[in-house]
Amino acid sequence: MRFRAILNRHGGTLRTMDLEAFAAEAKQIFADAGQVLDVHIVDGSDVAGELKQAAADANVDVIIAAGGDGTISSAATVAFKSGKPLGVLPAGTMNLFARAIGMPLELKEALKTIAQGKVRKIDIATANGRPFVHQFGVGVHARLVRIRDGMIFRSRMGKMMASLRAISAAVVNPPRFEVELNGPIGRISQTASGIIISNNPLNNAPIPVAARLDSGLLGVYVAESVTTNEMLTLGLDVVIGRWRDNARVSEYEVPRLTLRFPQRKRGAHAVVDGELIALEREVRFELHPEALQVVGAAP
Repeated sequence: MRFRAILNRHGGTLRTMDLEAFAAEAKQIFADAGQVLDVHIVDGSDVAGELKQAAADANVDVIIAAGGDGTISSAATVAFKSGKPLGVLPAGTMNLFARAIGMPLELKEALKTIAQGKVRKIDIATANGRPFVHQFGVGVHARLVRIRDGMIFRSRMGKMMASLRAISAAVVNPPRFEVELNGPIGRISQTASGIIISNNPLNNAPIPVAARLDSGLLGVYVAESVTTNEMLTLGLDVVIGRWRDNARVSEYEVPRLTLRFPQRKRGAHAVVDGELIALEREVRFELHPEALQVVGAAP
């Protein structure tokens, strides 16, 4: 098989590495496995274009992306639309999608796993047609990301500390908004502080990711309007893996869903796989069963 790896030189752990040496080692690992690897080291602003070129190149069988969750989400979108398999090199802070597909988090081991060339099909979700591999969030999650993105950090540890400070700021006076859910669960109107829609239902780990990626279902999690203390309790429940027992959280599993925000505020945001976007008044979610091919994922 012919692989092309796109390395975001500014992505996560890659920014501190000797990428030329890493590329040479990666090529040798693939050669030892009887595979051919081409490596492109690019700036973050060029990643999207490089991914599209790889998708359109008839000489590329598999696209490999290395970077944080934002880079991997962009790569998954390209792979989903092109039909080409995706290999994931976890070089970010959280590496949520890599965790969900069972990819080793150490880069050399991830290379060896991808070089085996085993392909499987997994689910991918869309929000108003925009693909996402991990989750779509509204409310406190979007506030957290907005606060963190306004901070300055120069390392993975710095980003983690910024995230902790953002969490502390985000839970003070939690957001409150009206939302209507419409789908197989019927029509539900609720006042909420946060909503998460995940690509497959989440597990109970301290860093929740999809328990599996072939259920054909979205995970829907609604935190009703809460006080600061209740939000702190919910945050603790997430960390220790007992958030499903929190009476403030409602959970549904559905193949499709529409959210409507009848009183959406000007400038409101959602977060998709870690990236802030403008929140539309109505968002339609759909789960696409086994529509994304990944390479090197654990069964």
